[in-house]
Amino acid sequence: MRGDPRGRPCATALRDTGRAMSENLDLVRSIYADWERGDFSLAAWADPEIEFVGTEGPTPGTFMGAAEMARAWGETLSAFTDFRIVAENYRELDDGRVLALHDWSGHGKSSGLSVEKMRTKSACVFHIRHGRVTTLRTYWNRDRALADLGLAE
Repeated sequence: MRGDPRGRPCATALRDTGRAMSENLDLVRSIYADWERGDFSLAAWADPEIEFVGTEGPTPGTFMGAAEMARAWGETLSAFTDFRIVAENYRELDDGRVLALHDWSGHGKSSGLSVEKMRTKSACVFHIRHGRVTTLRTYWNRDRALADLGLAE
């Protein structure tokens, strides 16, 4: 690391984590912009070797790679009509992770029931490196996400 004549680090030698965090937040917001319209088909944001983790819900498990993530999402989405995820809040956890708190809506295909009548407060944790999501951890239960992260709402 460069320093001034007295051996102290210069500000320009320090990593600009604020910029990286802002770019990560912008990436997650762009993902949610599609999801809020009900468009789950785009995944250019995903690393080809993404780890997709469903902590609970209709498709729990860990799925490796973009194709497996698409298959797992497809299984979940196939149970609903008009499925949407609407972000309520974003939290940058560090320079590589973003927590998104959201509500979801839709209707069960078999039952026709509106999911708004059930608990719909959910969350996702995005692990981001070099502008791509390397891990996406989904939580159908927001409280579990916050507990796993050691956070309070």
